[in-house]
Amino acid sequence: MRILCPECGGKSCIQKSNRVSLSYSDLYCSCRDPECGHSFVMNLTFSHTLSPSAKTSSQLAFELLKTLAPNQQQELKQQLSML
Repeated sequence: MRILCPECGGKSCIQKSNRVSLSYSDLYCSCRDPECGHSFVMNLTFSHTLSPSAKTSSQLAFELLKTLAPNQQQELKQQLSML
């Protein structure tokens, strides 16, 4: 991603980012031009989906289940069989 300085239009560098939520981050930036030296915060936000994720909720649940210990997986299987 290219960040341009809002003061001089020169290339800027992201020094730090602060993820506020899954869809919003603050980007702490500084201009690379030593004569400018402007430091500023830009916002990065999610806008919209162009193509939905290939991971469905059942696939995500399965991936989470694989991280459980074998005894925890067995307990969950027993609980699900009661439904």
